[in-house]
Amino acid sequence: VAYDMEDYYHSIAWLEEAVTLFRQSHGNWFTEDQGSLEDSLDYLAFSYFKMGNISYALTLSREFLHHDPSNKRIARNVHKYEKLLATMPPSRGPEVEVQRPNVTHLLTREVYESLCQSLGSQPRHYQDPKLHCSYVTSKSPLLILQPMRREIISLQPYVVLYHNFINDLEAEAIKRTAAPGLQRSVVASGENQSAVEYRISKSAWLKDTANPVVSKLDQRIAALTGLNVQPPYAEYLQVVNYGIGGHYEPHFDHATSSKSPLYRLNSGNRVATFMIYLSSVDAGGSTAFIYANFSVPVVKNAALFWWNLHKNGQGNGETLHAGCPVLIGDKWVANKWIREYGQEFHRPCSANPDD
Repeated sequence: VAYDMEDYYHSIAWLEEAVTLFRQSHGNWFTEDQGSLEDSLDYLAFSYFKMGNISYALTLSREFLHHDPSNKRIARNVHKYEKLLATMPPSRGPEVEVQRPNVTHLLTREVYESLCQSLGSQPRHYQDPKLHCSYVTSKSPLLILQPMRREIISLQPYVVLYHNFINDLEAEAIKRTAAPGLQRSVVASGENQSAVEYRISKSAWLKDTANPVVSKLDQRIAALTGLNVQPPYAEYLQVVNYGIGGHYEPHFDHATSSKSPLYRLNSGNRVATFMIYLSSVDAGGSTAFIYANFSVPVVKNAALFWWNLHKNGQGNGETLHAGCPVLIGDKWVANKWIREYGQEFHRPCSANPDD
């Protein structure tokens, strides 16, 4: 995908790994492995050529010819690279370091990738007594009978994790109900919605009548948040499936433009997000908050909650977040987006932008 998108910076990383693995397994190849190695060498050589490293592109092309001396196209490439190197000014030198393109939208990518690879700068509970774990009880009979374990992950933005929000049987029921309706996920683009490369997943929407479990989850979410989660004051439950490589690059859940399709429901912006982890993931899949510089690993059956808007109605820029790529496993989540309207007596407005 990176190669086809001419993102040679990332195609080089993948292809280098593939070529290295083929070299290490030489002598134990299956019949089709030599062709796969040649394809990898071919694409890798051209990627380096496009990034300006002609010398290494030549080396890789010669390695290709070692395995397939009769390939005329690669032989022509070797001749072309040799000719280019012969005319290259001595001051430049043949080697060019592969560097990330200097593009504005990549400014957050450095943090995004760092958080996804290392879980970033996680909040330290012992450093801030306000970050703690506790049982949530309220006047709701639901929570009196069954208190919920809450872990405060961050104060700015306010992000909490509710452990054991859902049980295994409920999670499987949601996944099973949503599976027949899964389609490629889309994002709001101007006044329309479309599939994009920076969101790779499948999703389906479930009404509370789709399965009794959905209605139970709505009741539980309302008890925990104190918010009105009935339509049109909240959206239907969105179930999302991320396979291997599935991800959602940095984005906001709330609309940042008055022309967003989110306003078609006439129920305001998305004031809060309630995201339920329906499965575990062997590797990857964390939820990374870019500007706040922390990420939350997938915790099966837990639910993550945060406010997208300040109490004055303005979007909270600290909620820029991403779904990290799934490396091993199958990630399922269910999103409940709660709208502004209908919350007037549940979350009063404030003129203070810091609220």
